[in-house]
Amino acid sequence: MITSEQEYLELCKKVLAEGSKRDDRTNTGTLSIFGHQMRFDLAAGFPLLTTKKVPFRLVVSELLWFINGDTNIRYLLQHNNNIWNEWAFKNWVESEEYKGPNMTDFGNRSLTDNVFKQVYDEQMELFKQKILTDEPFAKRYGDLGSVYGKQWRAWKTAQGEMIDQLQEVIESIKHNPYSRRHIISAWNPEDVPTMALPPCHTMFQFYVADGKLSCQLYQRSADIFLGVPFNIASYALLTMMIAKECGLKPGEFVHTLGDAHIYANHIKQVKLQLDREPRALPTVTIKDNKSVFDMEIEDILLEGYDPHPTIKAPIAV
Repeated sequence: MITSEQEYLELCKKVLAEGSKRDDRTNTGTLSIFGHQMRFDLAAGFPLLTTKKVPFRLVVSELLWFINGDTNIRYLLQHNNNIWNEWAFKNWVESEEYKGPNMTDFGNRSLTDNVFKQVYDEQMELFKQKILTDEPFAKRYGDLGSVYGKQWRAWKTAQGEMIDQLQEVIESIKHNPYSRRHIISAWNPEDVPTMALPPCHTMFQFYVADGKLSCQLYQRSADIFLGVPFNIASYALLTMMIAKECGLKPGEFVHTLGDAHIYANHIKQVKLQLDREPRALPTVTIKDNKSVFDMEIEDILLEGYDPHPTIKAPIAV
């Protein structure tokens, strides 16, 4: 039987061996396959990769950000989470209000260029401080539009009403567990133009059987090296949180990918990761019996995590 981490490593091998070379929106280039599925038994350990360190606190703070319906990076920065900065920063440096050094190469210029990287880092630090200390600035440039949290918690109908998809699904699991409609969608075609990044993880469905809660995610676009390890951990944790609230045990997380790709500037990093031996998976404990809507970072404990060192790679924006 393929273990949880081997599911991911086999995907990496498959894309390296069989992936098609494709251009992409970021002008980075990818190796890509279309259509792949991985399964993770949540009773076998928490599926946080050990062949490279994945910062679990960032996974938790981002997930709580989604659950809270927030779309502004200010909350993330307050918790030292920088994973969404680039999209908000791009809006600022491309605005008429921006008066700093020319950043017209943003998103297309290699960050290995020392001069550009120094300018970029200085401007990014200024941007972060302004988000944290200047509320009007944060409201104007920290918001990412109608991204995940907005769709999960406040989907706007044609009649102008709001649907709290997450709350409704939890109630449905509690009162009608065998329904085939435990579905949450982040892909709202009307709102896509207002999003800093249209949702990559677009729709997920819960399933109850034998006292266990399972979740299947469909992800239209999967950055295998940087994004997918976060996505696996995030939805595994969400499944555990909702299972606890609904009095169920965690079952499986099923991860279905559309365009599964390795960026051209991540290939060396992926090969390095494949040279490493997986270690024992950690465990996650959720404290107390809080609602998922009341949980804080400190309520979620990761234990027994002994990963190989971090492998750094540039993000494609």
